[in-house]
Amino acid sequence: MKPFIKWAGGKRWLLNDPSFGLPSFAGRYIEPFLGGGAVFFHLGPAQAILSDVNERLIATYRSIRDEWQPVQALLAEYDQKHSKDFYYDERARQYAEPHRQAAQFLYLNRTCFNGLYRENLKGQFNVPLGTKTQVTLVDDDFEKASELLARADLRTSDFEPIVDEAREGDLLFLDPPYTTAHNCNGFVKYNQKIFTWDDQKRLMNAVRGAKRRGAKVVLTNADHASIHALYVDLGSPQVVSRPSVIAGSANSRRGTTEALFVF
Repeated sequence: MKPFIKWAGGKRWLLNDPSFGLPSFAGRYIEPFLGGGAVFFHLGPAQAILSDVNERLIATYRSIRDEWQPVQALLAEYDQKHSKDFYYDERARQYAEPHRQAAQFLYLNRTCFNGLYRENLKGQFNVPLGTKTQVTLVDDDFEKASELLARADLRTSDFEPIVDEAREGDLLFLDPPYTTAHNCNGFVKYNQKIFTWDDQKRLMNAVRGAKRRGAKVVLTNADHASIHALYVDLGSPQVVSRPSVIAGSANSRRGTTEALFVF
């Protein structure tokens, strides 16, 4: 199943790579940087712990799990109303009902620039209108998504306590925030804004603990010497090639590489 949320750094491209495979596991699937959840929806595991620090993202997943029908109905209304003026008016609105919040989140996600999520200092979503005009998609299957999410424990959390729950038999999939835009120039400084170097070190130590407890770990990260060195005692990565799709123009989108660790 395809994810219904577009998220920067999503891993749909990795799932289409014939060289990529996930290890078998008998326990829980655990993903602390959920984003669009491409790997979760691809696997459809029987048990899962899914978390992210973005409260609005997790609230949207909960609404799809618990009340997907009214969310889908509202998206159909958005499809009819969508325009430049409507987008900016809707972006400024606030709703109290969870299903309306979820439908608004999905509408903005599908029609904003590149599916990005960004807030201003007041905590308000402020990504401009993009070029996509479709609000409802032909491969939407919210009923199936609801069934899969019903098997999951959905949480808003920092990654560390979630990773610390991984035990023998569990599969831990880790896709922390990072950008490959500056892989060859100022990587650490540039990424400080989205996931600090201290966070990277916390993640490495958490991975070390999970591995010691017997969990299987799959980690994606930037293909940079500093990341390779950080994990040198745990193992070496496979370097995988991918297109870069976040740049503003097609001419600026060049291929890049990422690091894939399997512990």
